Amino acid sequence: MRLLYIDDAGDYRITPNITSNNGDIVALYAILSHTWGQDEVAFADLAKRQDEWQQKAGFEKIRFCAEQARRHGLRYFWMAINSMFRWYRDAKRCYVYLSDVSSTAASDVANVGCNAISWDTAFRTSRWFTRGWTLQELVAPVAVEFYSREWVWLGDKASLELQLCDITGIPTSALCGTPLSHYSIAERESWAHNRQTKYEEDMAYSLLGIFDVSMTLNYGEGRQKAQRRLREEVQRAPHNEFTITFALSDVPEAQCFVARERELTGMRNMLSSDGSRRVVVLHGLGGIDKTQLAIAYAKRYSDQNSAICWLNIKDRTSIQQSFTKVARQILRQYPDASGISTLDLQRDHEKVTEAVKAWFSQAGNTRWLLVVPGLGNYYNKIVTV
Repeated sequence: MRLLYIDDAGDYRITPNITSNNGDIVALYAILSHTWGQDEVAFADLAKRQDEWQQKAGFEKIRFCAEQARRHGLRYFWMAINSMFRWYRDAKRCYVYLSDVSSTAASDVANVGCNAISWDTAFRTSRWFTRGWTLQELVAPVAVEFYSREWVWLGDKASLELQLCDITGIPTSALCGTPLSHYSIAERESWAHNRQTKYEEDMAYSLLGIFDVSMTLNYGEGRQKAQRRLREEVQRAPHNEFTITFALSDVPEAQCFVARERELTGMRNMLSSDGSRRVVVLHGLGGIDKTQLAIAYAKRYSDQNSAICWLNIKDRTSIQQSFTKVARQILRQYPDASGISTLDLQRDHEKVTEAVKAWFSQAGNTRWLLVVPGLGNYYNKIVTV
């Protein structure tokens, strides 16, 4: 890797390769995260005369990054485009330059009134949160600081933790440094659902670091092929994963049922979780389609959960059969699942139940949905974590 710095004469220079034999970067540096705009400075421009590329509008971002790095005692800095996850992870600081958020409101953020509200609105709707590559630029670095287009400090990943969680849907624990391997494939994929990239293949390539896998970049192959190759690499990787296939083959489903959007939206808001356990109870008299509403919710948001399980609790035998079925689902995809693979599913009913509960309780197994219809003949219960 090569970094930028300013020499004693005030000129911008590029270092030689400062990566060690084992791939580590042997210098402390800051890195810039931004969205691509008009008249940006490309890497090829840096080899030209400085008075040429410093006339570009994008030079202001380089100057901003250099100045912030100097203030934090860092000589080296970099503004990357489609960069490696590890470059952001290893950076001492990451500066997020929000070109569409003004400091007019940011400078008055401590005051109560329209300015503070305007700043929050502009921040939440910033284009930066919609781009594919900025996902890793938020998650990977330890220290992420947000600045307005006038270089005014807005906050950092710690002080803006709740806003960032609300905007992106990323759990605060992930923002605070919990290893990404603790989150299911489905959950990590969901973080990119509302993002876009200039090149369609980058919707897959920008997630390589999120899943800690590598593959050859092949622009021109198309998004679908790139995503298929990504999934293949992820499945081959030795992750601590908890995804199991979801099916409603034996669940009584009414073909003509029309879901009530208000109820589904309310359920979604209540069950959207930061990793803690959430419970929604659907209560009411019999015959008002509580079970069908639960089915509709499970189907609509199936891609948001690593596992969805349906428990029949009519009686003790039904409960045992339900847990045995879940155990089979787990073993079908994870034959060596700890605590389950050694059990006799036909005889060890109590042990199977406890083993399945333990599987759901493992660290990192945080995106499962459990549907329990007919509990007490009064209500359906949906539990998620």
